[in-house]
Amino acid sequence: MDVLLDPNLAYLVLVIATILAILALLSPGSGVIEVGAVIAGLLAAYSIYRLPLNGWALAILLVGGALFLGAFFRKDRRWLLAASILCIVIGSAFLFRTEQWWQPAVSPILAALVAVISGAFFWVVGRKLFEASTATPRHDLDQLIGAIGEAKTHIHQHGSVQVSGELWSATSHQPIPAGSLVRVVKRDGFTLEVIKEEQTRESEQ
Repeated sequence: MDVLLDPNLAYLVLVIATILAILALLSPGSGVIEVGAVIAGLLAAYSIYRLPLNGWALAILLVGGALFLGAFFRKDRRWLLAASILCIVIGSAFLFRTEQWWQPAVSPILAALVAVISGAFFWVVGRKLFEASTATPRHDLDQLIGAIGEAKTHIHQHGSVQVSGELWSATSHQPIPAGSLVRVVKRDGFTLEVIKEEQTRESEQ
């Protein structure tokens, strides 16, 4: 286990554990990723426990992470990304304490390479998640209100209509024969309340 006391290897294990932990949160239930995250986390915890840390370097590392997250919400994000990568590289290089405080325990080249690769990974994954969380769902059922469809069966208390290429349960206050054009006026769960399209046109006239 003494091999884990090499600061460069300890740093790599810590980064791998972080990436696997995030992947496990994003895609739970795979099993393999969770096991890998636990093993890498235990190895990283052992290294951190045995190797002394620089508190100031850890603070810089956290600032870099905060700047990286802030870049998601700013239009002019280039300077934030540059500042975050710089903070992450410095914080990573000096994360583990040496006899001389100014001497990095982790190779700056390794820290820079890992920061760029892992930063690109987190940026792509983070942007995809952000876009997914802010995008309008493709199956937003409220968008069906006002849509035109076709009655596939006779509709009164019960029936079915085809709207937006899909078959839905439908109900209507007035009888609607099969084959008629209908307009969706209300949604109750997965049941659409419809009226005959000719009624809508007559009311408009």
